[in-house]
Amino acid sequence: MDSGAGPRALLAVKIVHTVVWAFFVLCIAAIPVLAWRGEHVRAAWFVGIVFVEVLVIVLNRWRCPLTPVAARFTEDRRANFDIFLPEWLARHNQTIFGALYLASVVYLILSWAAQRP
Repeated sequence: MDSGAGPRALLAVKIVHTVVWAFFVLCIAAIPVLAWRGEHVRAAWFVGIVFVEVLVIVLNRWRCPLTPVAARFTEDRRANFDIFLPEWLARHNQTIFGALYLASVVYLILSWAAQRP
């Protein structure tokens, strides 16, 4: 392997990881917006999409499957070594977005229940 392959591979993993992260953050953000608009079925689809990601994380011992891939290309083990996020956000990512996801699901359920006859 040439000397540039490792850094290029790490860069590729970080880009993919960041894009995937942003996708799921947008899904979480869409849930309460759709619920507020009365689009409960669409919001439920986003709940399901994020739930699949939660299962992937849980089954992977609370780590993203891309983390060990990135680890092959660097000795760095800071919280954000595998993603383009500030270190504090990468460190608290699951707590922050887990809480937002849970709150969004609760809001969806309450919103849906309030609109039922």
